[in-house]
Amino acid sequence: MDFRERLIVALDVPSTEDAIVLVEKIGDAANFYKIGLELLYAGGMELARQLIDEGYKVFIDAKLHDIPNTVERAVQQISNLGASLLTVHAYPQTMQAALQGRNESKLRIIGVTILTSMAEHDAKNAGYDKSITDIVSARAQSARDIGIDGIVCSPQEAKASRKILGPDALIVTPGIRMADHDSGDQSRIATPSGALRDGASHLVVGRPITRAKDPRAAAQSILEDMAGAKAA
Repeated sequence: MDFRERLIVALDVPSTEDAIVLVEKIGDAANFYKIGLELLYAGGMELARQLIDEGYKVFIDAKLHDIPNTVERAVQQISNLGASLLTVHAYPQTMQAALQGRNESKLRIIGVTILTSMAEHDAKNAGYDKSITDIVSARAQSARDIGIDGIVCSPQEAKASRKILGPDALIVTPGIRMADHDSGDQSRIATPSGALRDGASHLVVGRPITRAKDPRAAAQSILEDMAGAKAA
């Protein structure tokens, strides 16, 4: 198994120029990149086209959520890029609209459940009366029933979500840290191998790679840890 197909490097940098330099530094240690909100508003769509033309896989982390007509038409635009993944918020109307907007393209759509920066008290402050695990499980069930390709959740909910979604769905997990790394602003985290063992299909890794002195070596370390999940 080529774990580069399951490692998604988050290009959480302020400019396309910075992103291109970072991709060059990482070299052959990664071939799947995430373009999130910061970069999307700084020329990220053009960067996505460039990366796709160069043979990389691209994940557009737009976290779409709006009235259904707007979501559908936005997804239609993004589907023309040739991107591999797109996030929408895991609300039924939004997920249904995204499916309609995808049409026959190969774009895979995943629903964002609860952000990995949120702890239980954050969910409560946001007005939720259920635990994070219960919220994620409910949204995973909705994603399964509606028929989108999978979800985004923290590694801590991956095992329960895999039971709900079945073996073929995508479970994309941010909040990945090596055992000796600081968690930063992430509340629900796991090591790369731990997340895979618990059911994740793809791992999103940002700062442990992008802020490393040697991004390529950092990416290689992540890949080696991921390989440990297969050996376990």
